[in-house]
Amino acid sequence: MSLNRLLKEAFLFSSIFLIIGCEKIEKADLVIHNGTIYTMEETSPTAEAVAVTGGKIVSVGSNNEIKKMIGKQTEVIDLQGKTMTPGFIESHGHFLSLGKAKMRLGLNNIKNYDELVKLVEEAVKKAKPGEWILGRGWHQSKWEPRPDPMVRGFQTHQALSKISPDNPVFLTHASGHAGFANARAMEIAGITGSTKYSGDGEVIKDKKGNPTGILVEAAEDLVSKHIPESTPDMDRSAAEYAMNECLANGITTFHDALSTKDNIDLYKELLNEGKMKVRLWLMINGVNEKLLEEYYGKGPQVGLGNNFLTIRAIKLLSDGALGSRGAWLLEPYSDRRDHYGHEIILMDYVYSVAKDALKHGFQLCVHAIGDRANREVLDQYEKAIKENPKASKDHRFRIEHAQHLTAQDIPRFAQLGIIPAMQAIHMSSDRPWAIDRLGKKRIEEGAYVWQKLLQSGARIANGTDVPVEPISPVACFYASVTRRTLKGEPPGGYEADQKMTREQALRSYTLDAAYAGFEENIKGSIEIGKLADFTVFSQDIMKVPDDDLLKTVVEYTIIDGKVAYRKE
Repeated sequence: MSLNRLLKEAFLFSSIFLIIGCEKIEKADLVIHNGTIYTMEETSPTAEAVAVTGGKIVSVGSNNEIKKMIGKQTEVIDLQGKTMTPGFIESHGHFLSLGKAKMRLGLNNIKNYDELVKLVEEAVKKAKPGEWILGRGWHQSKWEPRPDPMVRGFQTHQALSKISPDNPVFLTHASGHAGFANARAMEIAGITGSTKYSGDGEVIKDKKGNPTGILVEAAEDLVSKHIPESTPDMDRSAAEYAMNECLANGITTFHDALSTKDNIDLYKELLNEGKMKVRLWLMINGVNEKLLEEYYGKGPQVGLGNNFLTIRAIKLLSDGALGSRGAWLLEPYSDRRDHYGHEIILMDYVYSVAKDALKHGFQLCVHAIGDRANREVLDQYEKAIKENPKASKDHRFRIEHAQHLTAQDIPRFAQLGIIPAMQAIHMSSDRPWAIDRLGKKRIEEGAYVWQKLLQSGARIANGTDVPVEPISPVACFYASVTRRTLKGEPPGGYEADQKMTREQALRSYTLDAAYAGFEENIKGSIEIGKLADFTVFSQDIMKVPDDDLLKTVVEYTIIDGKVAYRKE
């Protein structure tokens, strides 16, 4: 070989080496590294670092791999060994109600009726005569000691009315399915011993026929229609409160379980103003036929404003709640043998909306808590699905709550492709008293049966039903994997064979929750190309002992590749 050819080949080799060695590596907008990252991606379930550009994930891997993408303008978050997951998705909550709860008396943590009265008494001292006093969160079945007297399992108004003679008071049950009015509020509403309510609810009266102040289900409207309406400014404030609560609790997407036209208009305004901090996925109010027709004409609105607003589902309610004995049962309540709960919508209407939803490409999400409500809704779904097999290939209809099922209905969720959107924290909160409502046999057969549903092939979407329960995903995750109350009782958990594994619980809050909204291709796991939504926890929720789980706090909430919340 000639010297000239040797020189040419040497130059060519050195040029190739130089090109390879100087290959340009794109610098990321954000790099998060040095932690335990659970990706929910099967082939690489954990990672050490993630890189983000333009609000999307561009690389997932080791610290050494990702550090090459750090440039002068790159924001860098050192996890310092903390744990990161895909952004947590609240699969069933009430967005504006979460915000409004912050603007009213919070009654979730009161221990008994006396504490409720004292809290209202303090509010009366600060209020003007005639001003309404509103609150939410009481639950008589959790109180110790129980009130005396009680009528049909509820307290009576006398002690409340005594301290608030000039102010109407209306306090909503934690479930939202009952209300407690004082004498002044009942006077305004015209409720007396002769009041007869023939709607889908009940005005509870004592043995002498006097109203106790308890209004169940639709009977709440007798008082609530007299409460001054919320103003647009109040709703904006409520939305701001709600967004901040979501961020502080690691929630990046919120499924709003019943949005009115006014709600939707507000969310669109916030989106257009660039003020939407959390991704909202809406279920529109299915009893507003005019609103349904409007959206049937428009079709699903998906991914508006860089995926901060999606309108693709319809919400109906088929029954009430177990706490207020409004859940619709096949057999009577164990602690009220003459009562089966309430059907609060005609099943023919559920069937009609199911047919129209399939035709127009919407999901239908129906609230069903009691075993009869669940069976009836499953029946309507099945009928509509069989009549339109083409539109039903991937319908992803949902049952919201699915709390109490019969053995024969449990496998129907997977068979029909129905998603149970369940709230594990309800088991933790309700189970100590739910056995009084249903009895041991029904509890063991079909109440909060997560593992039976999962093993039958169903996918569970998890959440809290906030403000019925606090929005904390840590508390709900704890309930999912321990089946204990938040006080740690019982040590082994209620019906322990129905506990979720930690992986199942994480999926229920991330990838399966995204699936429940047709969004598994853009969120729910940490993969290249997906939205950069992450939740960072103070400790490893997949490994710490059960007793330490509730000590976990949210350190960061990251949405669209930007830090939306950082723990002070």
